[in-house]
Amino acid sequence: MPSTDLLPSLETLQRAAATVYRVLDPTPQYAWPLLHESLGLEVWVKHENHTPVGAFKVRGGLVYFDALGRGGTRGVISATRGNHGQSVAYAAGRYGLASTIVVPYGNSREKNSAMRALGAELIEHGDDFQSAREYATRLAAERGLHMVPSFHPLLLQGVASYSLELLQAVPGLAVVYVPIGLGSGVCGMIAAREALGLPIEIVGVVSEHAPAYALSFEQKRPIEHAVSTALADGMACRTPEPEALEILWRHLARVVRVSDEEVAAAMRLIFTCTHNVAEGAGAAGLAAITKEREHLRGRKVAFVLSGGNVDREVYARVLASAA
Repeated sequence: MPSTDLLPSLETLQRAAATVYRVLDPTPQYAWPLLHESLGLEVWVKHENHTPVGAFKVRGGLVYFDALGRGGTRGVISATRGNHGQSVAYAAGRYGLASTIVVPYGNSREKNSAMRALGAELIEHGDDFQSAREYATRLAAERGLHMVPSFHPLLLQGVASYSLELLQAVPGLAVVYVPIGLGSGVCGMIAAREALGLPIEIVGVVSEHAPAYALSFEQKRPIEHAVSTALADGMACRTPEPEALEILWRHLARVVRVSDEEVAAAMRLIFTCTHNVAEGAGAAGLAAITKEREHLRGRKVAFVLSGGNVDREVYARVLASAA
């Protein structure tokens, strides 16, 4: 990967966005009145739950596979907790490539079903994402498959298209909250802000039950940490990406940790105020805004509803729990 001091230019991001828009339309961003009423803030929601796979990751897959093409590739393989895998399967299918996806045991049943429905061969291995990724890397070598990474400059450029949409559609934004899984989404937001030259504070959000990125950001060195979140699987990262950390250390304002209970409350609030479904990672930004709202008074804020792919049983329990 090129030096992370060199974030993609606006021209590069616009070319990537054009690739995305050949397949899907921009997603909306709304300032919902009931959220304003509930929090006392003007809160904008970027609805990445409205993409064809219900999450932002598909944008990166489209740009990555556009560059990969079909030449000399027998098939592709990757590891995921769900949304990246759907992106890989969706984009691979458009290019007539076979896709294999490795997930950890106990992964979301409905995300697994969605990946199979997109044509992927699904393999379960390991207890967490990192174990699944290491196994996928071994299988890539054994089977002669192209390993699609979870963090890459092309993925960053593709997912940055949602950030361009949000930042250009909503003038005067002061703070944007972005969940951190492996970092493509938050780094894409940073790239878009820098390319547009806007004075917007970008805040990363992690699960307090998966604090590797928070610890690494605070201590300015990569730190692994065990994962125990039961709800925010999209942020269940044990081993941070060094390339992502280099960008975050230079350009991120701070990292906020949120608990599963705070994420559940945000999922309920999103449904009550917008009637949109948010998975745990998709609600994490609102959980952080709720936590910091006293410091945000009078400022225009936004969060990325990064995905809505939550299993029905899990979501039913969240909605039925105490408001």
